Amino acid sequence: MTEQLWLKDCYEKEFEAEVIDVAGRYVMLNRTAFYPESGGQPTDKGIFECNGETYNVLYVNKVGNDIRHEVDKEGLKIGDRLKGTINWERRHLFMRYHTAAHILSAVINKHTGALITGNQIAEEKARLDFNLENFNSEMMNEFVKEANEEIAKSLPVKIRLMERDDAFEIPAIVKLAKLLPESITEIRVIDVEGVDQQACAGCHVKNTSEIGKMEVLSCENKGKNNRRVYFVLK
Repeated sequence: MTEQLWLKDCYEKEFEAEVIDVAGRYVMLNRTAFYPESGGQPTDKGIFECNGETYNVLYVNKVGNDIRHEVDKEGLKIGDRLKGTINWERRHLFMRYHTAAHILSAVINKHTGALITGNQIAEEKARLDFNLENFNSEMMNEFVKEANEEIAKSLPVKIRLMERDDAFEIPAIVKLAKLLPESITEIRVIDVEGVDQQACAGCHVKNTSEIGKMEVLSCENKGKNNRRVYFVLK
């Protein structure tokens, strides 16, 4: 099992690790700070340095309990020790977007009861999908305005690892009970102080002051009770 370093510290930019499996340009390590594409958050990119060679990390995904890194050339071998460095500018941008999305989804849920049904983060914008019947751009602008007011309070954002039973006492998390298998006994909770608590394995900032300001790009009707908003960070 690959130790996933971002689960406890999203700010770890560099790390040392051992190669545990190689298949051509696909490499698995005993530990990594590279985030695998999942949950709407894109893959991290960066470099490996080993034996005087530099390997560009192009894509990262999860295979079972391990993390697989696609590099730009072959050469790494099982047992090699390497240094990994993530592209921090890219990672931090996705952290800002991910925390902003949590805050906006909390505001939408507070006022409408709507649940988030999908999300996707990109370098130039992010989107949220939610199940809401009545919806218009004026309403969404008000939600984003409130989200920005919360962001401006410089709220701490904490990572909490909680026992399953304790986590399911949190209203925002209990609805996941049927989605998480019984084998998952510990749940990672992202806690935006006074605003939101959500189970999430993604990367987040430590304080909302890092986010900046949200701005609505567009709102779309994607079918019955399915609405979408695109937003950007300034």
